[in-house]
Amino acid sequence: MMDGLDDGPELLTEDNRKASVPGRSETVDLTDNSLVVDIADALSEKDKVKFTVHTKTTLPDFKSSEMHVVRQHEEFVWLQDRFEENEDYAAYIIPPAPPKPDFEASREKLLKLGEGEGTMTKEEFTKMKQELEAEYLATFKKTVAMHEVFLCRLANHPVFRNDHKFRVFLEYDQDLCVRGKNKMEFLGGLVRSFSNSTDGFVLSTTQKDDDKFFEQQKNFLVDYHYHLKDATAKADRMTKKHKDVADCYIKISSGLIMLSIIDKGPLEKFLTKVADTLEKARNLEGRVASDEDLKLSDTLRYYMRDSMAAKKLLYRRLRCLANYENANKNLEKARTKNKDVQAAEQAQIQACEKFEQMSQKGKEELSDFRARRVALFRKNLVDLAELELKHAKAQVQLFKSCLAVLKDEQ
Repeated sequence: MMDGLDDGPELLTEDNRKASVPGRSETVDLTDNSLVVDIADALSEKDKVKFTVHTKTTLPDFKSSEMHVVRQHEEFVWLQDRFEENEDYAAYIIPPAPPKPDFEASREKLLKLGEGEGTMTKEEFTKMKQELEAEYLATFKKTVAMHEVFLCRLANHPVFRNDHKFRVFLEYDQDLCVRGKNKMEFLGGLVRSFSNSTDGFVLSTTQKDDDKFFEQQKNFLVDYHYHLKDATAKADRMTKKHKDVADCYIKISSGLIMLSIIDKGPLEKFLTKVADTLEKARNLEGRVASDEDLKLSDTLRYYMRDSMAAKKLLYRRLRCLANYENANKNLEKARTKNKDVQAAEQAQIQACEKFEQMSQKGKEELSDFRARRVALFRKNLVDLAELELKHAKAQVQLFKSCLAVLKDEQ
């Protein structure tokens, strides 16, 4: 979800990939420059990606006003887990962790391309390879962008930006020694996730909530996430069709070039010109697919994850409400038995205060979620429409020019 990335490597077969990121991410509207975080560059190695995180700040809690640290994906996940586990942040929408870098699909395509090299012309093989390299680079840029978005969300949040572990993540210039989860930890995480999901489902169906605002938000988020998922799948299919068209242009263009080599007669110039036009059309079609993926599919996919984070907030509030009601029941029992009344009263007061604070903060977070969502969708859909129009005009002009040349050659 980020524009302005410099071109990356020329060869997909190189072991390392590097991309520069000169601008801030556009997915977060930042008006406070007291803490500015971006990913200055990134290096992709065979089994990992190293992100150089650049921070500029005027906040007094930081040791320096400008810092650079190198972080890997596991360290981003570690940071997000620390926010998830912190009870103090239960009333907030915790930004979702960026997705794990995955370049296996591009590598598999390149491998298959190498295996099928003997069945293609040299020119067709070169063009297909360039297409895969462009696809890899686009995936790499998106990976960098998603990781930057996560950091920008934290840096722009009035509470998260002051978290100690976040400062360690930005300041500590050594490896954080974070490892990936082993099988037992991964299994334990799945069990906890399943348990939380089950508990959340039970609470959402059995826990009565008299607050209309949160009830409406719950119903909205359930429907919203479903429609986001459906729209994302359809947007991905649309993007794939544009890529398929680009691949077909490559094959047709290569076929026409071969015909022009064989047929040295009057058709040679016609075939060469059409082949050149189709090659340019392939480039345009690839840009259409890339822009649709960036401005539409990625936006939908990001808010699929963000809406899940909002649903987790609603679940935590329902759990807090259930605890508050249990504290009320325990107080009634204590008064009936005239035993441990003071302790029960104290527990009830704490549960009440926690629930009221969570409800207040939750409303603020959900309102902010709506404002961010509307602003980003508006911007990206306007950008997409302008890009679609630009590419459509370029395609029309391309074929008009080709037609004019062909007519002049008659």
